[in-house]
Amino acid sequence: MSDSDSQRRFIFERTNVRGIITHLDNSWRTMLEGRNYPPVIRDLLGQAATAICLLSATLKSNSSLTLQIQGGHPVNLLVMQVNESQHFRGMAEWQGELKPADLNELCDGGQLVITIEKDSGERYQSIIDMHQESLAKALHSYFQQSEQLPTDLWLATNDDHAVGMLLQALPKRTEDDDPDAWNRTCMLANTLTDEELLDVPTEELLHRLYHEEDVRLYEATPVAFRCHCSHQRVADNLRSLGEDEINEILKEQETIVINCGFCQQEYQFDRVDAAQLFTDTTSPDIPPTQH
Repeated sequence: MSDSDSQRRFIFERTNVRGIITHLDNSWRTMLEGRNYPPVIRDLLGQAATAICLLSATLKSNSSLTLQIQGGHPVNLLVMQVNESQHFRGMAEWQGELKPADLNELCDGGQLVITIEKDSGERYQSIIDMHQESLAKALHSYFQQSEQLPTDLWLATNDDHAVGMLLQALPKRTEDDDPDAWNRTCMLANTLTDEELLDVPTEELLHRLYHEEDVRLYEATPVAFRCHCSHQRVADNLRSLGEDEINEILKEQETIVINCGFCQQEYQFDRVDAAQLFTDTTSPDIPPTQH
């Protein structure tokens, strides 16, 4: 069974430890198309994409998750989002010269924020220390310091793939659960190299790491790049600026052009489109002049 663009859950029998492995392939390359990200940004986006898909898979359904790095230098913005269907999207912005560096240097002075939103309207936000050399270690430190379930993850990227593995210890179910399982499984996972994580198929990888364990591996579920931008969403954002502000913009340019930061989709609004924004605010949709 191919691992391409999928997640596979696994559990260690007679323990309270579970795991997930995520492979992003075509979906990952599609997200990068036309963006010309430098390798250091590409790698950071790959780590963020796999991390957020792994974390989202541990949540209850009907939850979306956003990982955001903001206010740092030279990387001043990175946003990665995933919904309950495991559809992800992401983008990054930076200023000045970029060179290979660890997370702390790339995002110096910034904040790493994880936001969980539920359909019910509940919203939870956590701020994570970025004084670590990688995103995986920053998230590991966060879980160590929080009161959440013990969790650790391993992330790797290259030109074609972004892959991650997560382990998590659930509350003990019975007294028969192996008390050393968490420490043992994490210790073995720490022997993984990036090359193994990227190149070795899931079943073989788990056998290499845990051939002395009783591992149950579940069927793969799909992961995909999807952007949920639309003409209607852009129109609603423009409407929120107010008619006077829109008219001022149109005095300086014939057409308002908006490019989605996630997928590069272009939306154009000429004077007729702009006027229509405010003539019928109850209209369910406004046909675009051009996509």
